[in-house]
Amino acid sequence: MATHRKFGDPALFGEVWADDYDDRTSLDPTPAVDFLAPLAKGGSALELAVGTGRVALPLAARGIRVEGVEGSAKMAARLREKPGGDDVPVTVGDMADVPVTGPFTLVYLVYNTLFNLLEAERQQDCFRNVARVLDEDGAFVVEAYVPDPSFFDRGQRVQALSVTEDSATIEVYRFDLAAQRFHSQKITFGADGVRLRPHAERYCWPAELDVMAARAGLRLDRRVADWSGRPFGPDSTGHVSVYRPER
Repeated sequence: MATHRKFGDPALFGEVWADDYDDRTSLDPTPAVDFLAPLAKGGSALELAVGTGRVALPLAARGIRVEGVEGSAKMAARLREKPGGDDVPVTVGDMADVPVTGPFTLVYLVYNTLFNLLEAERQQDCFRNVARVLDEDGAFVVEAYVPDPSFFDRGQRVQALSVTEDSATIEVYRFDLAAQRFHSQKITFGADGVRLRPHAERYCWPAELDVMAARAGLRLDRRVADWSGRPFGPDSTGHVSVYRPER
């Protein structure tokens, strides 16, 4: 039972991954920044789960005032160590609460991070609190994957991620299909012992996000398949969705 309570801790991901997150996350932030910058319209932007600033720092470098919310003080400290990090104020807290005042012309969540909220109610809280701090003509942008039911086959999965002469890394998943949730462990066996990296998500489909948005007084303005703006369709594996306040 204690393990499941820990999975719901907003700081867990950052405390586990902060030390080498940048080394393991090689995604180029440029397409996301190119997409987000015009939506800021020269105003203020807020990144929820800002992490080590992969997107926030290059967005701020374009002259946009960027703030962040981050569940992990350790992640926030890594951001502050980087060039320009002191120019991005970070509030350490639960992103579902959106513990800042605003208003913002842009609020955004990248890289499936909304799914780190493990209860549907908390995801709904996030939408509602974003609406509270969003300008009347602002934009809330969510990047997420489209769940693939084949990945959840028989409620569990084991993957071999890497095998070398002196180590092996596997990832073990257990799915709760009714709750749309998984718990996972990335396990590395090496000469120096065993390292565990826990993670959990409550995934949902784009249509469910649209319902959450509508309940918060937001409407879907547009949806594309990725940051490049490719059209979203039935075969898309991911999406970038832009929500705006109802008028």
